[in-house]
Amino acid sequence: MREKRNTWFRLLFIIGCFIVLVGSCNKDQDDPNIVKDIDGNIYHTVTIGNQVWMVENLKTTKYRNGDLIPNVMDSVQWRSLTTGAYCNYKNNVSYVTTYGHLYNWYAVSDPRNLAPKGWHVASVAEWDVLYSFVNGECGKLKEAGTTHWYSPNKYATNETGFTALPGGARSYDGSFSGISYLGTWWTSTQYPSGGSGVYGYYDGLGYSNGGMQEGGTDCLIGYSVRCLRDN
Repeated sequence: MREKRNTWFRLLFIIGCFIVLVGSCNKDQDDPNIVKDIDGNIYHTVTIGNQVWMVENLKTTKYRNGDLIPNVMDSVQWRSLTTGAYCNYKNNVSYVTTYGHLYNWYAVSDPRNLAPKGWHVASVAEWDVLYSFVNGECGKLKEAGTTHWYSPNKYATNETGFTALPGGARSYDGSFSGISYLGTWWTSTQYPSGGSGVYGYYDGLGYSNGGMQEGGTDCLIGYSVRCLRDN
């Protein structure tokens, strides 16, 4: 009798744990402030004016349809790309949790979409809406302090909750630079280069000022990506 009772208690315990686990998963799925990409990475969200942004840089290794985005580590291969690719800063996976991946603009502009369903890579016009909301005081977008940014991290207050981080970049020649002092994000807008190459618009923040740099550059550059909720 005692053995049967213990078996029953063990069964109830297992069922209880299963219910708690399922409830926790459903809570994440139902939370409007959390979104998951196709890899299962979790992103928090923040409302700034009329826009809803992801708080973290993108980390997906797949397009929305499940197709793999090539992880290109070799510098020679990187600078000869004509299709989408991503990498980790200095090809070191330890940077990903904090800073996300770096993507070339071919990946950003691919019709299979980098962003999860209901989201998109922000256009240059949508970044401009964000700047207008903070009246050009872009320190309001940067994570405050020097945990991730080099000192002095001027004017950084992060009062918007955007939490911009300095994830660095990968040059068209495959080299890396900028970690801790430069955060740069691709937009979905193609830059009218006037030449034969493909260029995209980017937006960048530095550690030594509170302004935003915006311009166009070669599509082979590896930059971070932030996503915006669809209207």
